[in-house]
Amino acid sequence: MEQIFKEIVQIMQNDYAGWKDKQGCDRPDHFLEMIKGNDQLSNKEFKEIVEEYLLDFNDQHIHFIMENTVNEKPKNRGFKVRRYEDRLYVTEVDSEERLKPGMSIVSLGGKSIPELRELYHRRLNENHPERENWAPILMLYPDGEVEDGNGKREITFGLYDKKPYVPTYSVEKKQDAVVITMTDFANPDAIVKMVEENKKLLETTDKWIIDVRVNYGGSDSSYYPLIPYLMPEEGVDLAGSGEKMLINCTEASADRILPELKEALEGTEDEQARQVLSVFKREWERNRGKGFVEFDFGDMVSSTFVKGTKHPSQVIVLTDVYCGSSGDSFVELVKKSNKVTVVGRATMGLNDYANLISMKWEEGFELMYPSSCLSRIDKGQGMTGVGITPHIHIPWKPEHIEEDVDVKKAFELLSRNSEVTS
Repeated sequence: MEQIFKEIVQIMQNDYAGWKDKQGCDRPDHFLEMIKGNDQLSNKEFKEIVEEYLLDFNDQHIHFIMENTVNEKPKNRGFKVRRYEDRLYVTEVDSEERLKPGMSIVSLGGKSIPELRELYHRRLNENHPERENWAPILMLYPDGEVEDGNGKREITFGLYDKKPYVPTYSVEKKQDAVVITMTDFANPDAIVKMVEENKKLLETTDKWIIDVRVNYGGSDSSYYPLIPYLMPEEGVDLAGSGEKMLINCTEASADRILPELKEALEGTEDEQARQVLSVFKREWERNRGKGFVEFDFGDMVSSTFVKGTKHPSQVIVLTDVYCGSSGDSFVELVKKSNKVTVVGRATMGLNDYANLISMKWEEGFELMYPSSCLSRIDKGQGMTGVGITPHIHIPWKPEHIEEDVDVKKAFELLSRNSEVTS
């Protein structure tokens, strides 16, 4: 474990894309002391120490994963929460049948929510309560105080098998609009299929709602088939104003990423997605060992000017903090179109440092770290902790649990815009 920790420090101080910007922010010696000579340290305790070390980098795109060595399924509390004022409101329930959406948690382990907010301020490092992730903190406390219409009561929380994630790529007709839901951009072939199977409906419906409030990211190339629909007929230049993406092409990172790119190429059919992967593979091979470089995307980005289609003429994109990585990129890109209105809450804001690379150890640990950084960071215009902000911010309130306030607002806007243009 001591050796693995030293290798993690080496990666974070050399291969990680933010090492220059965050030089001196970490405290490796402090955490190494907790590991040295401690033969009784469990895998779980080691993971917790590494995670505490990584918190110093203030980058939610860094992940340290522990493989389950006893073949147990990952566990959770069987419900999800969101903070509003001094309570955690239950927003979703899957396995925990004693709780219902709308109930609130007023304390955990005898500590009030404001006390816990102060205690875990490093972990809950966000600029607004609606952005905080309380799931890891719930796992630390076996009991809490819950309040519903009948008053307060103590509850001992259960521990449940985490339900497997099933992605959604769907198109539905609702009223006079189509609602497109995409919970990730990880499968370009599935999104191409979704567009092809609904082509007639998409091309004849003038009002769209795209729901990416939950979107776990993936590859930017996955959403390319939708971009022409979302741009105005006269076209728009999608290039950033002098924005550059620099990749930290160390030898070690090249050794890790190239086999993954080869595997991804072999498993992808969509030609556009394959082109993106091929360019990344070529550029990693060409630039390995050179440090920070700007990749040459050549003919692939010969023109950043994209002309759009007549239909739809109005698009509402729904966003929230559970939309990140390629989800961030998608929302930032569609904001350039004058026929798109983004509604909801700011996205997660992961892309200051992106394009993750994995380092795996035989002992069952995996570190995922970003290899690229954006030049906007140097201008103080990064998205960490801020996200991509919507045109219309709808603050999250407990009423969202009872009614889909965001979708209601989307239909209001589409109806109002129709009246203005008619």
